[in-house]
Amino acid sequence: MAMTELETAFAHIDAHADDFVARVMDYVSHPSISAQNKGIREVAGILVDTLTAMGFEADTIATKNHPMVLGRWEKKPGKPTVLLYGHYDVQPPEPLAEWKSPPFEPTIRDGRIYARGIGDNKGQHFAQLMAIETLLETEGELPCNVLFLLEGEEEIGSPHIAEFVAEHAEKLKADLVITSDGPLHESGQPIITFGVRGVASFELHCRTARRDAHSGNFGGVMPNAIWKLVHLLSTMKNEAGEITIEGINEPVIPPTNMEREAVSQLPLDLEAIKADLGIDELDAPVDRAYYDRLMFHPTLTINGFHGGYGGEGTKTVLPCEAIAKCDIRLVEPLTPEYVFDKVRDHVERHAPDVEFIPRNGMLPSKTPMDSPFAATIEQAIAEARGETPLLYPTVGGSLPDYVFTKILKTPAFVVPYANADEANHAPNENLKIDLFIKGIKTGAAVLKRIGRMHEAG
Repeated sequence: MAMTELETAFAHIDAHADDFVARVMDYVSHPSISAQNKGIREVAGILVDTLTAMGFEADTIATKNHPMVLGRWEKKPGKPTVLLYGHYDVQPPEPLAEWKSPPFEPTIRDGRIYARGIGDNKGQHFAQLMAIETLLETEGELPCNVLFLLEGEEEIGSPHIAEFVAEHAEKLKADLVITSDGPLHESGQPIITFGVRGVASFELHCRTARRDAHSGNFGGVMPNAIWKLVHLLSTMKNEAGEITIEGINEPVIPPTNMEREAVSQLPLDLEAIKADLGIDELDAPVDRAYYDRLMFHPTLTINGFHGGYGGEGTKTVLPCEAIAKCDIRLVEPLTPEYVFDKVRDHVERHAPDVEFIPRNGMLPSKTPMDSPFAATIEQAIAEARGETPLLYPTVGGSLPDYVFTKILKTPAFVVPYANADEANHAPNENLKIDLFIKGIKTGAAVLKRIGRMHEAG
């Protein structure tokens, strides 16, 4: 597709850039804090009205908590269907004292919009909405069929999305899913992400006696709960950095040659990362490549360790109780259930009197890098931004992409628009205005290119 086919759309976006900025600032001025149930239904209503005004069939669909917003534009029989996913809920803005301007009074400073939700994710899915509006206004129709799914619970862990997607699978049938969330590369270079790791969180509770005791009178007599947990944890990961829970690593699928090649092209300033973290060396295993650590291996993290006395000065106490909070990041094909079973078996073998408590879990997700849609999205990004995107086989964090790849059996891609220093989840969250406008252009180019694919799937 020649650039001339997008010139009209791009010219429209440039001509209306100030209007788009004003409208996204108005949008993010409406709080939608899922954790506090503030403004959720109001913002869901704003989205339904916006989609309806564009000619979508749109409505809210109830879940057991906050509603989903679903918009449908299906007027192109025989053309592919794209499902655009985002979330309209935001993180709580606290601590308020650290904001330079009020979180729900959007402010422009140095070419950036500052507001809660502007980067994560309201500003990014609003850019997708403006891309759709641009194509409708310049061409009178969309080049492909579009479903727009906006969740109201992403910031509280998406507790109902799997149930929702399974129940409404027929309404959500699509050829691919695109999410615009998260940051670009630190250099500003665009990226396409094909997968995410999953997570399995759990706690270990140890109680060795009725009460704490005097370390002199009962040390060496009463078992120490903290030592018991320390010894148990030491059987789960060794000094070489290897997870030693029996069976955890056996099913792990090694990276493909295409994934290896993509990783080899990713820029890396390891010394800058170490300086930013204030570390002199990476965690064990010492010979593991940087991106391999984040993409291709499970990890075991002790998130917190609680027990005994932590106050000022000393207290010669022998603790009767200790708690460890942990998570394991999952790679394909590990599941939370499989990992929980292996951890439970391990605890029963090594410390049967320690209580294992599984907490939340999320499946990993991965779309093959040779998907026929991958090259189409890559070319569209290059047309909109004038630079080729970096390709990430997967990223280290966890997102609910599995509901698309495993429940709907649909390839899913993440195409972020935000700057790497967007400060999402933190005070002074922001989005660079030029990246917001480039996001609109990217959204338009992606839909145009997908519409030109010869057949769906």
